[in-house]
Amino acid sequence: MISFEEITKIYDDGRMAVSGLSFEIQKGEFFVLIGPSGCGKTTVLKMINRLIEASGGRIMIEGRPVDDYKLNELRWNIGYVLQQIALFPHMSIAENVAVVPELMKIPRAESDKRVEHLLSMVGLDPDVYRDKRPAELSGGQQQRVGVVRALAADPDILLMDEPFSALDPVTREKLQNDLLELQRNIRKTIVFVTHDMREALKLGDRICIMKDGEVVQIGTPNDIVHRPADDFVREFLGDAAGREGFGASALTAEDLADPLAPDSRLVADGAVTVRADTALGELLWHFAVEERLLVRRGDEVIGLLDRDKTLRRMAREFQEGGAAE
Repeated sequence: MISFEEITKIYDDGRMAVSGLSFEIQKGEFFVLIGPSGCGKTTVLKMINRLIEASGGRIMIEGRPVDDYKLNELRWNIGYVLQQIALFPHMSIAENVAVVPELMKIPRAESDKRVEHLLSMVGLDPDVYRDKRPAELSGGQQQRVGVVRALAADPDILLMDEPFSALDPVTREKLQNDLLELQRNIRKTIVFVTHDMREALKLGDRICIMKDGEVVQIGTPNDIVHRPADDFVREFLGDAAGREGFGASALTAEDLADPLAPDSRLVADGAVTVRADTALGELLWHFAVEERLLVRRGDEVIGLLDRDKTLRRMAREFQEGGAAE
């Protein structure tokens, strides 16, 4: 879907932001870019929609170089969500969401229908929020509007640059869960920048860890936790994957889950989901706020994790020494 071929970015002052990046992001994948400040992750994100132009190499979308697209064609197909969402204060919520559809000359009736659908998808009742102004919304609600505004043109790609970092921990956790549920329904290609390893482990199908403008490791959360490429990755992980004993465990969500019928009420209610290969340490962070988790493999829900039952099993595993081997 998106491929980077020997991408380099050198700024006018001679500073090299990224050097020789080559990797692919698959269609429908939730791909997380992470690393310390100044590592080049936001530069990589902005080169996808040409807010920053590459100095060398080639970026391809669906096999076509991004330079071959007209800018409006490229950017209408790429939603963009920032940390500071910058809603237009004089416009209603509905008008904010409909900005790009109007530029694309989508008929008003279709645009209105799309706005109502998107607001409903993120838990904002259109009848309540459609005519409000941004100042009347909380920070978390404004961020939801920012996400649906980026989706209003039905883009194939969604770029998200630390969208939740300015929010309080409770709101941030809720929006992370909402985003996972939204992605389960819409299956967009999401490229997400964060500096928070816990957030990366929770959200990403794959994680790209960067340092000094280069890729250090790309892998699934399970790969990163259990097979870190070097000491830098180990140090960057810190305690994000759980304390030492838990992080070393090979148990995954699928190992611990109980079978669940596809027509379960929990599935219908949209309970929080985790991937089948989610590592034990990451599950502990989920259980800090959730009593039950659904386990999915791809788009299929395959099991249920109950917090109390799972913790009891983990305690038995550690007492018997099996989980620490």
